[in-house]
Amino acid sequence: MNLTNVMRELAALSNEKMREVNARAGDAHGVNLTQLRALAKQLKTDHALAGELWRTGDPDARLLATLVFKPKTFSADELDAMVREIDYPKLLDWFIVNVVKASRHVEELRVRWKDSASELVGRAGWSLTTDRVVKSPAGLDLSALLDQIEAEMKTAPGPKQWSMNHCLAEIGIHNPGLRARAVAIGERLEVLKDYPASPGCTPPFAPVWIAEMVRRQKAAKTRGK
Repeated sequence: MNLTNVMRELAALSNEKMREVNARAGDAHGVNLTQLRALAKQLKTDHALAGELWRTGDPDARLLATLVFKPKTFSADELDAMVREIDYPKLLDWFIVNVVKASRHVEELRVRWKDSASELVGRAGWSLTTDRVVKSPAGLDLSALLDQIEAEMKTAPGPKQWSMNHCLAEIGIHNPGLRARAVAIGERLEVLKDYPASPGCTPPFAPVWIAEMVRRQKAAKTRGK
């Protein structure tokens, strides 16, 4: 498909009621995400088309572009410029997962973005930091991260605060020696303490989140014996 055909397809899939609901939650897309992924499978990797989709500025087109880009073709500066154009969390999260994490510049951008005053750029940096805490913590100063979270998370803007809280929880979950401190920070700051959780879902309040995931880890080990 060319750009005109893809935009016509997106328009046919768009649901204005869905767009209104998403807008109330701070997002802007109007296409069901499962349908969007199905369309991306039809297009396969097409970096040139993805660039055209991104340049439209259309929320649905940009989400689709993240699934069609060839991430390793980007320079760090190109990715930096693109992330600073993003103005809602869903697109940011898809851009990080589908493009940045598959690029050659993850660590450089993690460091560049983590302390940004921009709430979404900062969210991106903390998202990458959380991923590293879980997957490749060697070389990270986890105590220093806890210091920063303790000092800054309470007053951080919502999107960035969410990622910082996730990082706090993962440090506590994966590092027994730092668990008590992570829990204490969460209890003192009370970030997301009253956030509603759907039935069967773990609340995002870090002390509860840490306790539940550690319980599951212990239960899994017991079953494996």
